[in-house]
Amino acid sequence: MVVHSKPAIEQLSNANTCAALLPGIPLIDLSKPDPKSHLVRACQDFGFFKVTNHGVPAPLIRALESEALRFFSLPHSVKSQAGPPDPFGYGDKKIGPNGDVGWLEYLLLTTNSHSDYHKFSSIFGHAADNFRCLVNEYIAAVKKMACEILEMLAEGLRIDDREAFSKLLMDEQSDSVFRVNHYPPCPDFPESNGRNLIGFGEHTDPQIISVLRSNNISGLQISLKDGRWIPVPADQSSFFINVGDSLQVMTNGRFKSVKHRVVANGSKSRLSMIYFGGPPLSKTIAPLASLMQDEEDSLYKEFTWFEYKKSAYKSKLADNRLGLFEKIAAS
Repeated sequence: MVVHSKPAIEQLSNANTCAALLPGIPLIDLSKPDPKSHLVRACQDFGFFKVTNHGVPAPLIRALESEALRFFSLPHSVKSQAGPPDPFGYGDKKIGPNGDVGWLEYLLLTTNSHSDYHKFSSIFGHAADNFRCLVNEYIAAVKKMACEILEMLAEGLRIDDREAFSKLLMDEQSDSVFRVNHYPPCPDFPESNGRNLIGFGEHTDPQIISVLRSNNISGLQISLKDGRWIPVPADQSSFFINVGDSLQVMTNGRFKSVKHRVVANGSKSRLSMIYFGGPPLSKTIAPLASLMQDEEDSLYKEFTWFEYKKSAYKSKLADNRLGLFEKIAAS
């Protein structure tokens, strides 16, 4: 595991544009009678939206966050016993195998509820079982929310099978992942001259859908269609939903996988928890036939999730991962 002594620093353009000139993040109340059209519009226009009245219990969120912070507050020599990720476990600064780094540490965890979390036994002792139970309960709650959103999206797109997307997450072979990111303070970093401390570099998520929640410290930014970056105000009681690359392909480009990044805070600690809902490894990812209009051509070559995941793993964060799978129009 490579640990870099200096934080990643970049000159970020348009990140601090006057808020009055920027469009608002779509906000969708899941308790409203019919949010389907709002969900579809948000996925088309932004690939990103915020949800309230999501049904995930606040005490569960607080309990898991508390356990995560307890882990990250341990000495590095202790935390590193749970790493490096292979693919699951503790990581520090290094993001993937291709040279990407950020000012963060993280836990990458399986969504398999039967995992024994053996890496954490020497750190948490008997409390490892409590941590595992909290993670499993949290994953079950956010997965349920993600599936409900995907089913409303299918209905909003008038797909006959309302479970066309959600059944991939519900499949026992679903290749989903849970990630907890911790962006520690960096008091030596001068927050001036328009320079930013990069917590997690710009990228899209390769899966179908991502469900994110953070503490009340901001840092997340998303890219608009015109290339401008806008900050996402922190809200610890809500969840944020990202369209992933796979959902973009399945909708033949109707929904847009959102490019996003995290700018770390020099003086405050940020914690985020993300559920990445993915399909089974053997699942073929292609535009749904029921969505294709008369004579509409597929924008993408067919591929399995395993093939795409393998390709994404070989790329750098900022690469256009879908570019290799786009069909080139005949000239």
